[in-house]
Amino acid sequence: MGPRDHAAAAEHDRVRIPGARRLGAVAAPFENGPALHRSPTVNTPSLQRFVDAQAPVYDTVRAELAAGDKRSHWMWFVFPQLRALGRSATARHYGLADLAEAAAYLRHPVLGPRLAECCGIVLGVQGRSAHEIFGSPDDLKLCSSMTLFETAASREPQAPGSTVFSDVLDRFYAGRRDPLTRDLLAPEPPTR
Repeated sequence: MGPRDHAAAAEHDRVRIPGARRLGAVAAPFENGPALHRSPTVNTPSLQRFVDAQAPVYDTVRAELAAGDKRSHWMWFVFPQLRALGRSATARHYGLADLAEAAAYLRHPVLGPRLAECCGIVLGVQGRSAHEIFGSPDDLKLCSSMTLFETAASREPQAPGSTVFSDVLDRFYAGRRDPLTRDLLAPEPPTR
């Protein structure tokens, strides 16, 4: 996912979720820089924001995924990515601060199983690419999300669906991981 792809994703993020309150005031700015692998989860809204956002649309999400045709706006809170990649208030609000928050998402009794279930549904779609299922730029966001959760799951082997993220990346992205997500998760080189 190159800079242009993330610019397209940022433009897409300007689409409002029907009935959603203004998110800009509650979205914490990203302040931790690239040291996401070891930064504490600071100024991060509760994971309840995901449960609340998914509650009215989760059946729709499952149906759209099973049909292999995402049509409505739920990508941010079903397949979240790192907050540092978000440019819109919505993307930042639903962005995960770091690996610790991604691991907490996986351990969450509702969110972890739902994420694994959604990945399983996507893997069940035959004869369609991620682009055909999700459209652009959400196909790129899926790659970013799966790269993040694959990394988090490697540290949480008991998490629901701990291998499903790799399966999605292998099947839909020929094993390619999102380079911007990987760069943000990479340890900082030691300082002298």
